[in-house]
Amino acid sequence: MTMATLSSAFLFIFSCFLACSISVSGRTATFLEDFRITWSDSHIKQIDGGRAIQLILDQNSGCGFASKRQYLFGRVSMKIKLIPGDSAGTVTAFYMNSDTDTVRDELDFEFLGNRTGQPYTVQTNIYAHGKGDREQRVNLWFDPAADFHTYTIMWNHHHIVFYVDEVPIRVYKNNEAKNIPYPKFQPMGVYSTLWEADDWATRGGREKIDWSKAPFLAYYKDFDIEGCPVPGPANCASNPRNWWGGTAYQALNAMEARRYRWVRMNHMIYDYCTDKSRYPVTPPECMAGI
Repeated sequence: MTMATLSSAFLFIFSCFLACSISVSGRTATFLEDFRITWSDSHIKQIDGGRAIQLILDQNSGCGFASKRQYLFGRVSMKIKLIPGDSAGTVTAFYMNSDTDTVRDELDFEFLGNRTGQPYTVQTNIYAHGKGDREQRVNLWFDPAADFHTYTIMWNHHHIVFYVDEVPIRVYKNNEAKNIPYPKFQPMGVYSTLWEADDWATRGGREKIDWSKAPFLAYYKDFDIEGCPVPGPANCASNPRNWWGGTAYQALNAMEARRYRWVRMNHMIYDYCTDKSRYPVTPPECMAGI
């Protein structure tokens, strides 16, 4: 190989590296690097130099935070330790939202508190082109208040997957070919809130919040966003070199599929797809499988 050929090869490799490096935002960050407080800064405390935070809910207020930027496709994860003990009536939420009114896209984790000794329920929901009401609920198979666990939203052109640690609990496929809406046009920010919702959160609102147990505390750490920031390079969202769009992430692998079936068989307690009182005709996306 001639020196000219070597030089051309080097320039090609370097340009590919540069294109990849400028198209993707991704690193474990401290809280204030990537996030801002949106609600009640007196109820959010930084811990360990901003590498972790504490969210507080009391009778005066809940609280919330959001990413400084929006993203179009990628993976977002956080480690969360939920409220211990009697958490009935509380909701700890981690979600992505397009921050648009009539045509909202949103991907929700909502952790519904419970009476002491009862399992925590995680509710997921998906809004696509303004249409939501796609709730599923799973009882967690561990105590999420005893330690941190990783909660992840994977979003690419092929599907959306909600993970608890490395276990997929929800899959929503891109079935636009069947005229089923899929969120892909609007960037979304990353949000979290801790708030009172005892009119619906625990056993349909039958279990009310016990303010004698306040303050209610939840903890977050290891904030990780890997995605295409908006504003940012225009070609990022369609860049085939983005790892989350690669072949390995276009469908569940065999191990993930087994874990997904295990969750649905053993821990799912509600699925809008099978709720005939709400949907006498099964919604079309429910027929798509994984």
